[in-house]
Order: sequence, then structure tokens, then C-alpha cells
Amino acid sequence: MPRYLSLIRIDEQNPPVEEPSPELMERMGELIEEMTKAGVMLDNAGLLPTSDGTRVRWEGGEISVTDGPFTEAKEVIGGYAMLQAKDKAEAVEWTKRFLQVHEAYWTVTCEVREIVEG
Repeated sequence: MPRYLSLIRIDEQNPPVEEPSPELMERMGELIEEMTKAGVMLDNAGLLPTSDGTRVRWEGGEISVTDGPFTEAKEVIGGYAMLQAKDKAEAVEWTKRFLQVHEAYWTVTCEVREIVEG
């Protein structure tokens, strides 16, 4: 079965005013448990803010290293989920369910991309 990476994009400069609610965390835990039992969820995690990150770039035969934060980026990757699904449509359906556990005041975008095998 193909694997998919769901990149969780957030606007780091405009985070939700409220912290994740206990209810959100409970719903998220239940969904992740369901996905794991179904054999769909292979791995997932949140990421620290870009202020803790470093970009390493190769350009014109030279390496450059830049410490965060990366203020020019509006949306940043705030986390990921690695899924195994029968096809992209199934991976997208699970991703929609992930987004729907969030309260309405959240703005979250997921980009679902198939992982090249072999």
C-alpha cells in the first residue's frame, strides 16, 4: 500500500488565541488511536516553532546556514502525519477527519503527498 505524508501547515505568526482544549486533545487522541488500529497511522508529531529551527541551503555550489525564526514564511510546517492508505482519496479522507477535530477558531491546512517508493 502506498504511503502518504500529510504536512500540517499553520500560520505561526497568528496562532490561535487559546491553547488546545482538553476536548480537542481527547478527540485527537481518539482519532490517532483509531487510525493506528486501522493500520493507517504510521507516525505523527508536532514540530517546535521556526525560532528553534535551522535552514541549510545548497545554492551555486555553496552551503549556507540560517537560524530561525523565518519571518518571511507565512505558513510553516507545524507537524506531520505519515499515513499508509489504499489510495490518495483514503489518505485525504483521514486528513479531513484530522482537521475536523479542531475547534472553529483554528486555521490549519494539510498538504497530502504520496511518498515515492523505491
